[in-house]
Amino acid sequence: MAADTELRELAPAAFAHAVPALLGVYEAAMRPPPEQLPGRASVMNGHTRHPGFRSVVAVSEERAVGFAYGFHGHGGQWWHDVVTEALHARGRARLARRYLSDPLEIAEVHVHPEAQNRGIGRAMLHALCEGRPERTAVLSTRVGPTAARHLYRSCGFTEVLGDFSFPGSPSQPFSIMAARLPLRACPGRPPGRSPWWRWTG
Repeated sequence: MAADTELRELAPAAFAHAVPALLGVYEAAMRPPPEQLPGRASVMNGHTRHPGFRSVVAVSEERAVGFAYGFHGHGGQWWHDVVTEALHARGRARLARRYLSDPLEIAEVHVHPEAQNRGIGRAMLHALCEGRPERTAVLSTRVGPTAARHLYRSCGFTEVLGDFSFPGSPSQPFSIMAARLPLRACPGRPPGRSPWWRWTG
C-alpha cells in the first residue's frame, strides 16, 4: 500500500455519517446508474445496525480513496438467506454449513480508480478480517477475470457458488466466494490504522 495512504476504522455512527462521501468512491469504482445511489445509501446505513459491524476507510491527503465493511452474517438477513437457499437448491448444503454457519459477511470493498493497483484493496480486506471471531468470511463479486476476483483468490477465497443472479438482478451474474479465517498472510508493511475515527467526509 502506498506510504501516503492510511487505513482508519470508523465506528458505525461515524460510518453512517460518512456514507454520502463514500458513495463517491462507490460511484467511481462501480459506475452504477445514478438512480440506484439513494437505494445504495439506504442499504449501507441499514448495515451499520447489524451485529459485529466493522468498517475500514483508506485515506490519502485526508480524502477517502477506498472503503470496505462487513458484519456478522446470520439467518434472517437477506443476503445470507438468499445464498443459503441457493446452495441448498444446487445440492451444496455441506458448503452452506461449512461457510455460512458463522460468517463475517463482507458487504463492500471498493477503491477509487485513481488509487487502484496500490495494494489498498488487499490492505483493507485484511484489516477488515483481522481478529474477527467468526470462522469464515463470505462475499459476492461479479463473475469473470476481474481484479477483485484475483485479489480474493490470492487471499484464500474460493468459489462456492458460480454464475448466480440475485433476485431482481437476473442479468448480472455473481460468484459467491468464501474463505476460512484468518486470511492468508498479507505481504508488505502493515497499514497505519487508528481504532476509531470520527470522520465526516
